[in-house]
Amino acid sequence: MENKTGTIAILGSGNIGLSLANGLVKSNYCSPDNIILTRRSLHQLSAKAKEGFQVTSNNAEATAKAKIVILAVLPQQLDGLLDEIAPSIQADSHLVISVISGVSCKDIRTKLGENVQVVRVMPNTAISIGQSMTCIASDSASYLNMEIVGEMFETVGSVVQINEELMTSATALCACGIAFFLRAIRAASQGGVEIGFHAEDALKMAVQTAKGAADLLLQHHSHPEHEIDKVTSPKGCTIAGLNEMEHNGFSSSLIKGIKLSSVKAGGLYSDNK
Repeated sequence: MENKTGTIAILGSGNIGLSLANGLVKSNYCSPDNIILTRRSLHQLSAKAKEGFQVTSNNAEATAKAKIVILAVLPQQLDGLLDEIAPSIQADSHLVISVISGVSCKDIRTKLGENVQVVRVMPNTAISIGQSMTCIASDSASYLNMEIVGEMFETVGSVVQINEELMTSATALCACGIAFFLRAIRAASQGGVEIGFHAEDALKMAVQTAKGAADLLLQHHSHPEHEIDKVTSPKGCTIAGLNEMEHNGFSSSLIKGIKLSSVKAGGLYSDNK
């Protein structure tokens, strides 16, 4: 099954890179043999090779074979990777996608050439099950290439196109946000254990309740407070619990955490140069 954009090279097949590869295949966007995965230690990709993915430790070779090149290494590894693949990049035929926090399109073009089409993308790990919230941005990519990137990532979740200066904010809210909401679910399940449920039952109940809350907002297109009002009654147990959480900083701690993550995300690349 050949995809319409040609071969995709994912350079740096860690958690996000593999999640993307799995998501693209699961959504039938392309078959495994249309994706090249790279990693320094090939034995870590042996299972993916058995699934039909192309695997290599040679980033320049993978780039030369691909039409779309996805940069998915750690920020501190980026400069070395760009030096490695620069001779293989053809500005008129390659589309470069970066999922690296804190790295601007200009940073990448400085290394690969000013005419190279670069799009920044910030997915989250739910991409592996087709439920990512992905933000995309560019300072100079063509409308067609933005459409290609949008269509690719819409197969593995929801996509929002934003201004590039908001990409570090998107990292904090969407990519880091997965961990924030998971921690909230974990805390709810621990509360469930304390009030009498077995751990396995408490976790299942917390997970489904969180999923139901999210689906209410998505399907009703409503505001959280509107749905909260339906649950709270005068002198009731829900408002008592909510107010106790707020007195202990529930909302403010989440807001502060998101703000700090955004600051940290913005410096991941520059602080390591």
